[in-house]
Amino acid sequence: QVLLSKLYGPQGTFTFTSYISGEHIICFQSNSTRFAVIAGSKLRIHLDIRVGEHFLDESAIRAKDKVNEVNIRLEHLIEQIHHVTREQDYEREREEKFRKTSEETNSNILWWAIVQTLILISVGIWQIKSLRDFFISKKLV
Repeated sequence: QVLLSKLYGPQGTFTFTSYISGEHIICFQSNSTRFAVIAGSKLRIHLDIRVGEHFLDESAIRAKDKVNEVNIRLEHLIEQIHHVTREQDYEREREEKFRKTSEETNSNILWWAIVQTLILISVGIWQIKSLRDFFISKKLV
């Protein structure tokens, strides 16, 4: 089944979109009456075959690529924002835990200082009482 038969000048392009899968055959035929090798001219054919879904409008492809690029950058920025938010939450939790630990440590240090002071006062009172009793027993006072 011939889908396209067209006569072109020295240059020409055509696009073919197949809506069914299968084997497709492309034939080129020169309309020159001279044999190309004897005449010294060359026949140049550039064939660009794209398989799969392709857009025919190059400007639409470029626009879509730019939109995709912007979309990818936007997704990357959103992911970075989420990462920064998670990092800030983590740092807040660590700061809160550190603050609690510091307050507990300060409270423990305060109680330890009070206990040490009471021990020193009680040892001092005990020493004074012991020395007084010693001096009284030795009759030095």
